[in-house]
Amino acid sequence: MNICVFLSAADLDDRYTGPARDFARLLGKGGHTLVWGGSDVGLMKVVADGVEEAGGRLLGVSVEFLAAKARDGVDEMIVAKDLAERKRLLLERADAVVIMVGGTGTLDEATEILELKKHGHTEKPVVLLNTAGFYDGLKQQFRRMEDEGFLPRPLTDLVFFAEEPVGALAYLEESLGVE
Repeated sequence: MNICVFLSAADLDDRYTGPARDFARLLGKGGHTLVWGGSDVGLMKVVADGVEEAGGRLLGVSVEFLAAKARDGVDEMIVAKDLAERKRLLLERADAVVIMVGGTGTLDEATEILELKKHGHTEKPVVLLNTAGFYDGLKQQFRRMEDEGFLPRPLTDLVFFAEEPVGALAYLEESLGVE
């Protein structure tokens, strides 16, 4: 599988890097390809290192103004002209999406894929990896949106909430029929 991971490029503590590293190793051991923002810093570097060390492939999609932070030596690197093109390319190259901890950029990417799913423009599985309860508030907000009629599809059709890396990958493999 080509698994797009939306996540932070910030340097974070072990509450976040440990589970991210675990997910990356699972992805790599499964022979999957990481499709990510291409950066070689922060949590993005942690995940890329883990995938590569475990034998997975790396497909980066950087953007011109961040090209200096792009990882060298990947299987494939694309440099987009802007963030909108980057998002489009990330989603085009992915079979599935995992949303890890992150800031406003990650939230933007997450809501875009969910909006596409909501309107039936994609059926790619989406997992929100709720490491250390990071997305508890967002999960609550999504449930309120569903309960109050803001979502035309059940929330469970849009996103799967995983608390642990192994659950995230298991859901993706089951959804896409990977053994």
